[in-house]
Amino acid sequence: MQPLPHSVLFCCDHNAVRSPMAEGIMKKFYGTGTYVQSAGVHNDMEIDGFCIAVCQEIDVELARHRSRSFDMMQEWGDDLSSFDLVVALSPASQRRALELTRFFHLDVEYWPIMDPTGLGETRVEKLHHYRQTRDQIIKHLKERWGEPTERA
Repeated sequence: MQPLPHSVLFCCDHNAVRSPMAEGIMKKFYGTGTYVQSAGVHNDMEIDGFCIAVCQEIDVELARHRSRSFDMMQEWGDDLSSFDLVVALSPASQRRALELTRFFHLDVEYWPIMDPTGLGETRVEKLHHYRQTRDQIIKHLKERWGEPTERA
C-alpha cells in the first residue's frame, strides 16, 4: 500500500468505460485530496450506459462525464507533466501514455482491466461483465491505496 498521490490520470482507449469508472470510484473512495482525471487515446464515444448503471449501484455518479482524449487535454492546457501518476487501463493507452510522458519524469502504471464492451448478449449478461470490470478496478484501487477513506 502506498500513500495517495497529489494527482492521478486514468486512461484507456475511449474514455467511455474503464477510465471514467476508475476516476469516479477513486473520487468516491478517497475524497478530494487527490486531483483525479481520466482520458482516452480517442474520444469517439460518449460515456457508456452500462458503465453508468453499474457505478450507480455503488453510488458513483457518471452520467455527466464527458469523454476526452489525450489530444483534447493538451489543447485545453491540461499538462500531463502536472500529474504524479498515470494509470493505463489498456495496452493502447499505456503505449500512448509512455509516448507522451517520455520527456517528463512521470510514473506510468499499467493495470490490466478487462474491456466489457461487446461481451454478453442480454442486458443481464452485459451488466455482469461491466460489474466484473468495475470490481477489478476496485480491487486495484484497494491494493494500491488501501480501504476507502471516505464514508459511503
